[in-house]
Amino acid sequence: MAQLCERKGQGLELPVAALGVAAYVLLGAFDLLHKWEGVLLAAVIIASFWLGMYGEQKGYFARTAYTLLAVLYIGKLLSYFIIIRMIPGTGLLYTLFVIVIIALTDIMAMLVGGLIGRTPLGAVSPHKTVEGALGALLIVTAIGYFASFYQPLHLLWWQTMLISALTCIAAQAGDLVESALKRDAGVKDTGSVIGGHGGVLDRFDSYLFGGMAFFGSLHLAGVLSVQ
Repeated sequence: MAQLCERKGQGLELPVAALGVAAYVLLGAFDLLHKWEGVLLAAVIIASFWLGMYGEQKGYFARTAYTLLAVLYIGKLLSYFIIIRMIPGTGLLYTLFVIVIIALTDIMAMLVGGLIGRTPLGAVSPHKTVEGALGALLIVTAIGYFASFYQPLHLLWWQTMLISALTCIAAQAGDLVESALKRDAGVKDTGSVIGGHGGVLDRFDSYLFGGMAFFGSLHLAGVLSVQ
């Protein structure tokens, strides 16, 4: 994410962003996020403005905005996986379930798109197709139905289908958003850490949006109650 900002011509405050993301994960792990999230975001903004005063004044505002965006995009969205994992009793199963749904979304969209894809899904990612996206949605939703027969999940058929469908849609949206960020920065990949898959952000963009949607759909389906 920092490299994308650099390519845009204005880097972010990397130490502040990294600490902000780490704080999101730690607060989520210790079940303190609901209490301290506001303080965390305020601290990120203040620290960004403060450190920015000692650097080049050009781009001062942009550095702060990019830093806050990075913390929210990566830290906030990543924290939903921590929260899902901590759900009493079924947290581990739900975590595995959401990972499987998102992985299947990526695989099925690629396979169906490669077989029958003709219509580009959007200008930001011309290789993705409408047929691939719809095919992935149908297949993943159907798999969600069969997942309801696995009793330890404690989910009804319509709940697993709803959760699977919304997570699938969000995962594909996350992929498109990251593609838009790369196109805006004029790069093909965000890095070369993972062979054949580009950077880490390239590989996990679907998971950032998918985890958030999965957690929200648990509430929507009545599995979790608002506290």
